[in-house]
Amino acid sequence: MEIRNFCIIAHIDHGKSTLADRMIESTGTLQKREMKEQLLDTMDLERERGITIKLQPVRMQYKGVQLNLIDTPGHTDFRYEVSRSLAACEGAILLVDASQGIQAQTLAVLSMALEHDLAIVPVLNKIDLPVADPERVTEEVLHLLGCRREEILRISAKDGRGVEDVLKAVIDRVPKPSVSSSADARALIFDAVMDPYRGAVAYVRMVEGSLKKGQKVFLLGTQYESEVLDIGHFAPKYASDAGLFAGEIGYVVTGAKDVFNVHTGDTIAGKKDLQPLPGYKKVQPMVFAGLYPSEADGYPQLRDALEKLSLNDAALFMEPERNAALGNGFRCGFLGLLHMDIVQERLEREHDCDLVITAPSVQYEVQLQSRNPGEVVRTSLLRADEPAIALISNPADFPDPTCIGEVREPWVGLEVLCRKEDVGPVMQLVQDRRGMYQSLEYLDADLALLRFEVPLQGIILDFFDRLKSATAGYGSMSYEPIGYRAGDLVKLQILLLGEPAEALSTIVHKSEAHSVGAIICKKLKEVLPKAQYQIPIQAAVGAKVVARETLSAYRKDVTGYLYGGDVTRKRKLLEKQKKGKKRLKQMGKITLTQEAFLSVLKR
Repeated sequence: MEIRNFCIIAHIDHGKSTLADRMIESTGTLQKREMKEQLLDTMDLERERGITIKLQPVRMQYKGVQLNLIDTPGHTDFRYEVSRSLAACEGAILLVDASQGIQAQTLAVLSMALEHDLAIVPVLNKIDLPVADPERVTEEVLHLLGCRREEILRISAKDGRGVEDVLKAVIDRVPKPSVSSSADARALIFDAVMDPYRGAVAYVRMVEGSLKKGQKVFLLGTQYESEVLDIGHFAPKYASDAGLFAGEIGYVVTGAKDVFNVHTGDTIAGKKDLQPLPGYKKVQPMVFAGLYPSEADGYPQLRDALEKLSLNDAALFMEPERNAALGNGFRCGFLGLLHMDIVQERLEREHDCDLVITAPSVQYEVQLQSRNPGEVVRTSLLRADEPAIALISNPADFPDPTCIGEVREPWVGLEVLCRKEDVGPVMQLVQDRRGMYQSLEYLDADLALLRFEVPLQGIILDFFDRLKSATAGYGSMSYEPIGYRAGDLVKLQILLLGEPAEALSTIVHKSEAHSVGAIICKKLKEVLPKAQYQIPIQAAVGAKVVARETLSAYRKDVTGYLYGGDVTRKRKLLEKQKKGKKRLKQMGKITLTQEAFLSVLKR
């Protein structure tokens, strides 16, 4: 049987999952009664938020051809899922909303598909909407792809109009998988999940040869040896087969109980001495945050949950860490804030973890001037290739300023797509985040594409929300890392009663130290419990205090029970209280409550 492997790529909410539903219906893969909305979005989280988080494969039969479809996410934070899907396919349907037109993420995923040399089938969706403008969007697609006008298909995935034409176009335009003459079995793992009963299940694309049930297999990367307990395809649930053959996409149940035995990008082979397939480029985390159990005894549960989740989410990075305020936990790396939010929710829902998550930060490179034995940089943070460079994502690990030669921060290439009237506000917004303007291109009379270079720290917190506000909801963005650059970065410490609260320290640009310090001090003044004496709350860079608030003393009326008499009686009691406060202040030490800590993180 002829095979076609393809995926659907698009911006968020352009109708990928709905088109996949209509294709499954049209090909008779499932009965009408078995269908439901967004069938391939299997997580409750995906249905609630209306976004695709995980890639999901399904096999269909149409006019004697086997069609393997992988439904992909649209958000920039899940681009690693998209890149792995593209590596398992020969073609891609580029879906564009006929009412919204091309968006920033459309450009980002298209460039990834062209890098993998995939055949592109351009499709305009939602032509049934009253606000749809297929002619304008067709011009945009022509400008972008340089294809012929008749190659662009017009469909409505909601009512099924034109879906048959898309299936025919996939068969006609997407090339067959190239099959090598080698009899040795090799398959690429593009995803994996941990089944509580059957162990690790690998999602594979067969590249050479064939695998059969009961056969002995080897995972070349981890040197793990196993027997194929079950093998088959996605329909879209697991459907057992006798075997998988070259060019096909399916699953292999390895039975591995340890999550470290199976990982994405590895090769499953029939023999131990075969060459592994080129896997995937290791993804670079963009945003770091600490994950801690809210109770100390929840640490083992959190560790097991993160290990299982990292098997299913290959973009998640984790390493153990200890925090003075929160105890033992993990430093985790994510591709963005939405990715971080989804990981947190999945840990809480799927693995029943009760979590505390610290403020997101990025990873910095710190070049050290000297390597003294008394230095505060942990050995694990030092990069092996350049022994005098420490990689730091936790402000608590920031070395003494006297040891620092240079601090470098990650920068990204930012693309913003907006209307022409929003160009001014977008430029102002990026400029406020220390961004540098690169170019401006008009895709048509009303649509502008702006390119900037921006420090990653400037866009990870609330940049996307501000962009939506500045462009009345029409703006969209995507970003790519472009390396590290030197910057005037300093460690901002928070002092309570003159003592540094290490858990609250952050790394900021020197120009922003005063404004960030003022926000944190103000927030702490609201949430810290009052004591019997004044508490100075200071933000300091080195020895210089850049912001201060004073938490007033808790006033107890010690003269309240007096019922008259001479004024000296009152004065005597007040003097006694004054001495007691002075003594308290000398012995006093601020205990930072977890509520106070968390409220500062939510700034």
